[in-house]
Amino acid sequence: MHNQDPAEAIVRQYKLKPHPEGGFYKETYRSEAIIPVHALPEGYPGPRNTSTAILYLLKEGDFSALHRIRQDEIWHFYLGGALHLVMLSPDGDYMEVLLGKDVAAGERVQYIVPAGWWFGAKPVSGVPYSFVGCTVSPGFDFEDFELGKRDSLLEQFPDRRETILAFTRED
Repeated sequence: MHNQDPAEAIVRQYKLKPHPEGGFYKETYRSEAIIPVHALPEGYPGPRNTSTAILYLLKEGDFSALHRIRQDEIWHFYLGGALHLVMLSPDGDYMEVLLGKDVAAGERVQYIVPAGWWFGAKPVSGVPYSFVGCTVSPGFDFEDFELGKRDSLLEQFPDRRETILAFTRED
């Protein structure tokens, strides 16, 4: 038992399942309170829970493919090694952040991805896994999720070709 792969132990311990964007996840919280659609910003197709949270694990070689949601998403670092988070704004602004425990080296234990930005993540090279959490408010619904299409993103952001190729799968 002591020689167990820590990433596999986390997947089993928390009963994580494959996520459509890559990696493994489990929803751990969905508020009972509901925000009616008329009280939400424009564009939501229906009511939303006030908040949701997930656990999320990426193993070495895995990545969270570029995607976007309607809400801000708060990322929290828990275990493993640093996670490389990349973001593209609707206007083409580019940001990179390292989530991790080495705050003296500039890693962050928490970071907020703004609503509507394309973003993806992967463990830093040589890191066996990154275990994080994500909190979304208004609460997440797959109706709010859009997985990036490589060709469309390359057309929209031609100067970010390397990032798009690294964080998408072939269409």
